[in-house]
Amino acid sequence: MSTAPDAQLERWRRFRSSRNTALAADYGWLTLTSFQWLESQPSAVDLAPGLWSTDGTTAALTAAASDGLTLVETGEPVDGTVTAQLADEESLMWVQFGGGDGKQVVVELAMRADKYAIRTRDSKSPVFTEFDGVPTFDYRPDLVVEARFEAFAEPEDVPIATANPLVDGVHRSVGELVFRLPGKDHEYRLHAEEEKLGALTVTFHDESNGDTTDEWRKVSTARPRPDGTVILDFNRAINYPSAFTPYGTCPMPVKNNSLDARIEAGEKQPAF
Repeated sequence: MSTAPDAQLERWRRFRSSRNTALAADYGWLTLTSFQWLESQPSAVDLAPGLWSTDGTTAALTAAASDGLTLVETGEPVDGTVTAQLADEESLMWVQFGGGDGKQVVVELAMRADKYAIRTRDSKSPVFTEFDGVPTFDYRPDLVVEARFEAFAEPEDVPIATANPLVDGVHRSVGELVFRLPGKDHEYRLHAEEEKLGALTVTFHDESNGDTTDEWRKVSTARPRPDGTVILDFNRAINYPSAFTPYGTCPMPVKNNSLDARIEAGEKQPAF
């Protein structure tokens, strides 16, 4: 049972509520039903009408009005050929179709590893409609630790794998978080990425992965204090979207971002 102060526990509960609300957003990660690379020749795809293709620079969709596709941004019917261009790692909620309102499925255009792909997002997906929150461990005050941020002189781009074996990734490491865990007699050093307003995120493995937790998770901190310290709260460790769907391209941890401990705090492996 948690012995955290009431205010600390209440903040965590608010965090969990916001997290579950975000996951349950319309056309969010829980609605993904496919990931498909586009071919050079106009071709049919699974779970969406029309003929899809790319010349490497531009993505194209050819459909008839009877296919029921409309542009997400304008609601205009697709009757002929429409095109779009993206930079690497960009995404576009491009067209929609199906259901009584013509919006049951949204087709996302994505550029990953400098190649075009589409992902279908179905608002009737059982993963989405049956979602009632991510299971978590009880709050662990002992896994709220102070860490020291040691910034690199310059950010380092580190090649990494992702949840999709055909997509390589890059981790922009801005420094390391240095800390200790209860019951361990050595320091840990985890590479961190910088987020908005100077916040830091670490993606990590631990010994609970594949048992009570997913294969890897991430946890974020506030911007480091003037003395370089931050609070690293593993109760706020969350799953990547790839824990909920096989169609994610989520980044894996950099080499050595592994903990020789069971971090049984934060989100567990999703029940489904």
